Amino acid sequence: MARRTGLIDTAVDELRGRIETEQWPVGTRIPPEPALVDLLGVGRNTVREAVQSLVHAGLLERRQGSGTYVLSRSELAVTMGRQIADARQRDVVEVRRSLEVEAARLAARRRTASDAAALLQRRDERASAYHAGDLDAMVATDLDLHRAIVRAAANPLLVTLYENLLDAIGENIRFNFVTDAHGHDAHDHLVEAIVAGDDGKAADETARYLSALLGE
Repeated sequence: MARRTGLIDTAVDELRGRIETEQWPVGTRIPPEPALVDLLGVGRNTVREAVQSLVHAGLLERRQGSGTYVLSRSELAVTMGRQIADARQRDVVEVRRSLEVEAARLAARRRTASDAAALLQRRDERASAYHAGDLDAMVATDLDLHRAIVRAAANPLLVTLYENLLDAIGENIRFNFVTDAHGHDAHDHLVEAIVAGDDGKAADETARYLSALLGE
């Protein structure tokens, strides 16, 4: 029994690793059972139990007649999603401010040339989406810009926390666009400050626009 449990744990870790590293991105169907047996080198029962474990964890979802799909990259994201499902927009913005102000400050101090180029590209993509009037693209490019800033902060824990709040942050960004709280150039000064290495201005710009969303 101990050996079987060990095989299941190993299979779970292998499947989780492919999900976390986005070899199997969220929304995609994972290989069918026979392919997983070959991939993992274990029996069908072990594969079934490993998959079921990740279904219970909220990472995978079985769809009748269609297969098994990736639902989330991490258990933390699932847990956070449940906690914030009914959160008010104000609550989300307050959490964003607590994370994004420091992220901007650190990004200005630590950004690399590659980070700077990525931020400028995300800024331009955001502006293009805004001018095109494509709401979905506006939300996606705005979120991509914020994620790029957090990654440029070079703090793995901060990145993990932020990535696991993406659903709530994305919905908040959509809400802000719908209520016309974001212009096409809303983050231009922030990006410029980070690229220039001005950590004080980067933090101030972030605090300013998030505080404005709160009516402060």
